[in-house]
Amino acid sequence: MTIRLATTEDISAIMQLVSKVIPLMRAAGNFQWGADYPNPEVFAEDIAIGQLWVSEIAGNVVGVSAITNDQNPEYADAGWDINEKAVVTHRLAVDPDCQGMGIARALMEQAESVARSSGINILRVDTNSENLATRALFPKLGYTFSGEIGLAKRPGLRFFCYEKLL
Repeated sequence: MTIRLATTEDISAIMQLVSKVIPLMRAAGNFQWGADYPNPEVFAEDIAIGQLWVSEIAGNVVGVSAITNDQNPEYADAGWDINEKAVVTHRLAVDPDCQGMGIARALMEQAESVARSSGINILRVDTNSENLATRALFPKLGYTFSGEIGLAKRPGLRFFCYEKLL
């Protein structure tokens, strides 16, 4: 498995991955993503500012995550000081055909590497309250539950916030 910065040439493969993930999320009651988000424009913006990472196996994109410094204002509702520098993972997805291969873990470890190289010791992530896979994964990686919030951009949904200090 290789983890690398995404390029614009990856957007088609990323969107194919997302199109496989969304129906499974919805079947599990997780309506965090849909036809409007995430979209090619969001991924293109991530790529343009050098914050979108992909995981590849045998030349195929099998995972994606945006490793950013972007903190939603609502994170303050989880007790976080959003003025503190933090590395925040967004848009984490793994090809359903490749789940259980450590891809999400590898992408989250890449976030730690980005944080260390930037001199940042706070890692943050949020996930839909119905996303059982990430709710199980984040504590295994040393993240602690910080609180539950709503996000203005996804009304009616609840999100769990997790934080890890390096």
